[in-house]
Parts: sequence; structure tokens; C-alpha cells
Amino acid sequence: MRFPSSFLDDIRDRLRISEVVGNRVTFDKKKSNPAKGDFWGCCPFHGEKTPSFHCEDRKGRYHCFGCGVSGDHFKFVTELDGLGFPEAVELLAGQAGLAMPIMDKAEQQREEARATLFDVMELATKFFEDQLQHANGAKARAYLRDRGLRVDIQQEFRLGYAPESRNALKEFLASRNIPQAQVEACGLVVFGPDIAVSYDRFRDRVMFPIPDSRGRVIAFGGRALRADVPAKYLNSPETDLFHKSNVLYNFAKARKPAFDKKQVIVAEGYMDVIALHAAGFPHAVAPLGTALTERQMNLLWRMHDEPILCFDGDGAGIAAAFRAADMALPSLAPGRSIRFAMLPDGLDPDDLIRESGPDAMDEVLNTALPLADLIWNRETAKGVYDTPERKAELEARLKQIVTLIRDESVRYHYSQDVRDRLAQYFGRANRSGGNNNQRRGNGGGNYSRGNGQQGRRNADGIVPMGQSGRIAASPTLLNSKMMKSNPSNIPLRESVLVAGLVFHPAVAIDCFDEVAGLTLQNKAARQIQTVVLDVLASWDGESEQPDMDMVLAAVEKAGLEDVVKRMERQLREGCIWQSLPEAAFEDARDGWKQAYALHQRNHALSKELRLAERALADDDSQENLERFLQIQKELAELEGTEAIIEGFGLSSGRKMSGM
Repeated sequence: MRFPSSFLDDIRDRLRISEVVGNRVTFDKKKSNPAKGDFWGCCPFHGEKTPSFHCEDRKGRYHCFGCGVSGDHFKFVTELDGLGFPEAVELLAGQAGLAMPIMDKAEQQREEARATLFDVMELATKFFEDQLQHANGAKARAYLRDRGLRVDIQQEFRLGYAPESRNALKEFLASRNIPQAQVEACGLVVFGPDIAVSYDRFRDRVMFPIPDSRGRVIAFGGRALRADVPAKYLNSPETDLFHKSNVLYNFAKARKPAFDKKQVIVAEGYMDVIALHAAGFPHAVAPLGTALTERQMNLLWRMHDEPILCFDGDGAGIAAAFRAADMALPSLAPGRSIRFAMLPDGLDPDDLIRESGPDAMDEVLNTALPLADLIWNRETAKGVYDTPERKAELEARLKQIVTLIRDESVRYHYSQDVRDRLAQYFGRANRSGGNNNQRRGNGGGNYSRGNGQQGRRNADGIVPMGQSGRIAASPTLLNSKMMKSNPSNIPLRESVLVAGLVFHPAVAIDCFDEVAGLTLQNKAARQIQTVVLDVLASWDGESEQPDMDMVLAAVEKAGLEDVVKRMERQLREGCIWQSLPEAAFEDARDGWKQAYALHQRNHALSKELRLAERALADDDSQENLERFLQIQKELAELEGTEAIIEGFGLSSGRKMSGM
């Protein structure tokens, strides 16, 4: 019996080779590396005591270095168990949860016809690629250039252009003797009983070929170049080759980097994936214009046990994150989950990288929320739980969610997690006193400061959860200005300090010890600090003293000119004039020293807060709670403190001081 190659591919995609082999081979724990999908064991085909049998999930192959046997999923079963190929397919299909295809004569003919459709799609791909380089493709090239896509990236992803014509592709394929029926079967033209003459589906669009798991083009996505078209993005329709709920864009290309980097990023669209790839994140994929499906989720788990789903930080993005959480819950397994990276509001990965660089994307990924935190945040944000009945409602809802998890072990640990969180959550509410309606500022658990009593939240409004030090942010916080702001922006006080050194190197000379010992959180700020110190280190003390122009030249040489411009804009918008070039030296020096003192105090208080938070987690006493709240209060008062120095600003011709 002949099986469709697509069906065999589905089995391979759904089952890791280690799952098939692991049913018959005990893997050596010391030699194997599950994180990389790399396993070793004693060969089941010949007797041995030292593991020389190797299987690799990334390649979907096994090989014994002792006896030389090798193969894939199907060969392993046929050779080890003596099954025929059809029986092996049926066995593995059952493990993968796939129904066996019915292959009558008509179905076989259909599968043979399907194989030729790949050739048609390849011809169409080359046509669109050629059109991009043609004179007609000038505006498409301009669009890609404006989006920051280099030519080599365009070629790697085989981007193209569909001309503004109703029959350009149709006529091209006809000239290659492609039957009209095959063109229609590929979804390349619009046709039907009420359409007299079929016409090209994609017109005046940048074209994104969509490959399958083996790299063969099975569909296209087209991005409109005109604003007045009904659909900005248009995908191929469902065909024998293409079922969009089963496909992840860039899956074939991202599979190996995902194994190597132990991470897979899920973005929303083609441009995000390509921009991530070009910026050094080749392990990115995307669904095709729809919410993630269970099939796509399984493909992601084939790539990594904890995919990171990137969503916009606005309401729609948070809603999409909640839908993905609900979809994934039933299929959780030991070590297999998802995380959520909330992007600043209004930005997608492409925008974020173009505006702020790869480091900003790294920051977003590094702060991704675990699934358990996201579920907790969503449920506790739905109301105020200040009565026994409301508390019981929250508890019942969380327990109902946990029952959705099919795996018994994961379900048990989620139940324990919920119990721990509820105990601490209700314990805080009871000890805080007063009415919860007064304490809650947003329905998501943030306490107001009106009565001087904050719940156990740190200065950013985040509740430390449990003895393990877990941190959860409410959906309201995720959607706040703090989370929406560009994560690569330098904190204002660090901008004051660093800009003051760049624009007033004499201040750096006057306060050299403080500058050298300054601890900065932001990477770009630290880089500029190093540049300033290098300029000062090269000064012999006798030649001309380093000035602003010398420092700016060194900044430009280091590729940090845009960062300094962004800092200057930030300071001007905040009216922080004493760090700007036009300030007099005395004012720049006094302003810098004041900012330094505030920065050091903030740094010390932040350390004290972390210690107090740990003490509170270990010993839930009133004394520890009061200490925690006191440090929070001091931090809040320190934030936004202005430099109030007598005579401040007079040297610069000002009568008012301010920072």
C-alpha cells in the first residue's frame, strides 16, 4: 500500500524519533542530552554493554556506531519488530494520534497529481522572485528597503512581487504548459462557476513563499502595497498542499536554530519572523494570520519544550495570550509548557528591532511570563475578593481551570501551586485590614497608596508569590506605561548621569572616582560610560583637556551616536536642562552630583527591598511586613525627587532649579 508523503511527514512531525526508539531502548542519562534532542543507548539490534546507539530528534534519524544500522521512525519499527511497512505506519500513526488514510485508486491518483503541484508552486515562486527584480518591482523593492530588509535576507526567504495584473502569473504558467486545473488546484487564481474568466489571486503585492516542514513551497502570503485594498495581507486558500492550521511559517528553517539555542519564538506574521531572523533570532516562527491551533502547538513543542509567544501589550494582545493559554492547558506535560512575552504597546518585533535593536528584543524575551503566572493574573484581575463567597468563587474557578490539564502529574502540581497562591493571596487581604474595594486600584490586585497601606507589592506593583520567589504581574500592569515603554530606553536618572558626562567631560574629570565606580543597569548606558572613561584615560593631563566634541567623536566611533541622541531628546522632553550642552559647568557639576547621590540611594534601597522581600517570604511577621512597606515608601518618595540646591541654575542664567 502506498501512503501519501504528506501523511508520513505528519507522523514524523508529531513523533520525535526519541519517542519511538525510547519505547525499546533505555537511554544513557550521562551520555544523552535531552535538551538538544540527543540520545545514546545500547543498540537493540546487537548485544553490547557500552552505548553506541545514537538517535537525534533534529534529524529524525538513528545510527549505531557498533553494527552500522541506521534509519528513521518506520525503519526502526520494521527492522526491530519484523513488521511490514503498512503495519509500521499504522502503529506509528496510532501513537501520533492520526487516522489512517483511505487509499483507493482515486486517492492514489489524487496523491500523484498532488506531487506535481509542488513543481507548479516552485515555478510560481521563481516568477515572483524575477518580478521583484524587474522594473515593475521597484515599489516592492522600495517597501522592503524601507522595512530594513537586506537583499541577502530577501533572497534567503525567496521574497517576490506579484505584478498589478489580472493574468501575469496565469499567462506565465500557461507558457510553461501548466494545465489550468493545476493552477487552480494550487490556489494561484480566483475561479468559480460565477466567474467567466479566472484571474490571478495575488496582484500588486509583496510575496512571501510559505514552505512546508521539508522546505517545499506550499502556499503564499501577499502584502498589499496600496492602502485601498480590502485585505492588507492575503494568504493562499486551503488546497491539497496547504492547510494553514497545520503550518508554521519558517518551521523548516527555524527547527535547527531552535534546537541549538534551546528557544523558539512565536511572532504574529511574516515580517516579524524575517526581521527577527535578520537581527540574530533565526529560531522564530509564526502562525498564518489566525490564532494558534493545537496542531501548531504540537509543532512548537517539537522544536522546544517552552516556546515563547510574543504578543502586543495592548488589550488585543493580552486577549490573544489568554486564548493561547486556554488552548495549551489540556496538552501540558512534564517539562512542556509555554511562556508569554508582552511587547510594548503599538510595537511588533519588527518595529521594536528597527527602533531599538536586538538587545530590546532580548529584554522582552528574558522577562517572559510562565503560563501559571499568566493564568493567575487573569483570574485575580476579574474582581474584588473581599468576602468568603467571592473568595470561594475565585478558588472554584481556578480549580476548574486546573481540571482541564490532562496529564495527572502536571495537574497535581498546578493544584498545589493554586493552593499556595490562594493561601498567600487571601492571607494578605485579611491582614491588610479595611475594605478591599478601597485597597484595589484597578481590579487587578494593585493597592492604592491613599491610606498609606500598600499590599505586599514591590515598587513596580509586582507581588512576590510563594517561597520560591516567583513574581507575577497583573494584566493591568502588563498593559501599563511601564510595560509599554520601550524596554531599551535608558532610565531617566541614568540618562541624566551619562548625558552629563558626554556633554560635560569636565564633570567626569572632576568626579572621576564616582564615574569609574558608577553602577548602571542599562547596557547602552554602561557602553557610553566606558567610552567616556576611555577618552579620559587617554588624556595625559598636560595636553588639551577632553571636550564634548572629542567625546562625541568617540561615541560615534563606537556606534552609539543614536543612543546619545535619544538620551538628549529624553532629557529635553523632561526639561532636565542641567545635563544638556548649554548648561554652565557649575550647574552641570552640581546637577550631576545630585543625580549621583539619588542614584546611589536608589541602588541601596533596591538591595534592601530584595532582602526585605526574601525575609518576608521566609517569615510572614508583622515586623517584616512593616519593614518591606517602609522601604517601598522610601523608594516611591525617592522616585521623581528633584535637585533642590540653593542657587542652582544661576550660572546658566536661570532663576529656577529643577531636575
